[in-house]
Amino acid sequence: MHKLAPFTVALAIVASSSAIAAEKTVALAVQNMYCAACPYTVRASLQAVPGVEKVTVSLQQKTAVVTYDDARTNVKALTTATTNAGYPSSPKS
Repeated sequence: MHKLAPFTVALAIVASSSAIAAEKTVALAVQNMYCAACPYTVRASLQAVPGVEKVTVSLQQKTAVVTYDDARTNVKALTTATTNAGYPSSPKS
């Protein structure tokens, strides 16, 4: 029975870290979107970030709504991705 103890502890750690992770959604205000192609570039830059699950971009509202796994990424990584693509962004207040 003692041979299973390390496995049980490891399984508990993995299960607890998965329980801590949460799906979050953030709305970003995105600058420099002026044409119909811009949302595609913004969406692609965000979808390339590991942990991003869903992206909706609006040219009219100049926003991107991103659903992501907060154990794999964060808002800083999302804003960096859009900025590196030429579209600086920040959390919408």
